[in-house]
Amino acid sequence: MEKEDARNQTLEQLHERRKQVVRLHKKTIKIMKIVEVTGLSYPTVRAMIDLFETGGWTAIQPSRRGRPRGDGRVLSPAQEDAIQRIIIDKRPEQLKMDFFLWSRAAVGQLIEQEYGIKLQVRSIGKYLARWGFTPQRPIKRAYEQNPEAVQAWLQGEYPGIEQRAKREGAEIHWGDETALTNTDVRGRSYAPAGKTPVALAVGGTRQKLSMIATVTNQGKTRWMIIEEAFDADKFIEFLQALIKDAGKKVFLILDNLRGHHSKVVKAWVAERKESKSNSFTCPATARSSIPKKGLTQT
Repeated sequence: MEKEDARNQTLEQLHERRKQVVRLHKKTIKIMKIVEVTGLSYPTVRAMIDLFETGGWTAIQPSRRGRPRGDGRVLSPAQEDAIQRIIIDKRPEQLKMDFFLWSRAAVGQLIEQEYGIKLQVRSIGKYLARWGFTPQRPIKRAYEQNPEAVQAWLQGEYPGIEQRAKREGAEIHWGDETALTNTDVRGRSYAPAGKTPVALAVGGTRQKLSMIATVTNQGKTRWMIIEEAFDADKFIEFLQALIKDAGKKVFLILDNLRGHHSKVVKAWVAERKESKSNSFTCPATARSSIPKKGLTQT
C-alpha cells in the first residue's frame, strides 16, 4: 500500500488518523499490522503510540502548522500596545505630524517617529486589522445632494469624459473644498471597531483654514491649504499648481460651488482648454443641472 503523506492532510484529517492508530493499538494489534491497515509509515505509527502512552489523547492532538503566532513581527508587543494607546488618545495634528486624521500612512509615520522603524503600508494595514482598528466613515451626507441626478450624470455624461481623457492621455481628477478648524472632528479615522473616535479637548480660540484637494481614479491625491477665504483667485492658484504637478492634461470634475463658475475661472480655463500637455481642460462649460454638492464639470 502506498504510504500517506501527512503534509497533504488537514489538521482534522490528521487527528482522525492518529486516533485510528491509537484505537487499533488499544486492541493489541501489532504495529506492522497497523501500518498495513492505515497506510501510514512505521515511524509515524510508532511516534503516535509513544505520544499517546506518554500524554494520553491530548498528546496526539496535532498542533497548528507554520510559524508561531506573532513570530516575525517587526514591532514588539510593548511597542504595539504603545502605538495603539497613542492612536486612541491623540490625533496626528496634536503630535505635530503631517496628517489630520489617522490613516495607514499616518500610523506608519508615527511608528517611524517613535521607534525608527519604517513599515510598508500593507504591513501597517495588517497591524491595524489585528488590533481591531477600522477606518470609520462619516454618517452624514449633504442634504442638497440629489442621488438620482448624480447617478444619471455618472451613467450619461461621465463615460464620454473618461473616453476622451484616455484618448488624449489626460488624467481625471475629482475635486472638492473643505474647511479645517481646530474644533472640527468630522472625517474618517482609524479607531477600535465599535468605538467611534471622540475629540479631545481643544483650544477655546477657533481657528479655521480652507483646503482644496483632488483625487484621481488611481487614488493619487493633491491638496492645498489656504489661510485666507477661498475665492476665484485661490482656485486658479491651485489649478496652476495642479497642472504643473500632474505633468499632463487634467480633467477636473467639481461640484457647483459658485467660485468654480466665475468669469475669471472660465476665462482661465478657456485659454488652456485645448493645449496638448501640461494643461487644464473643461469637458463642458455649461453648468450642470445637478444641485450643489452633486457632480458637475467645470
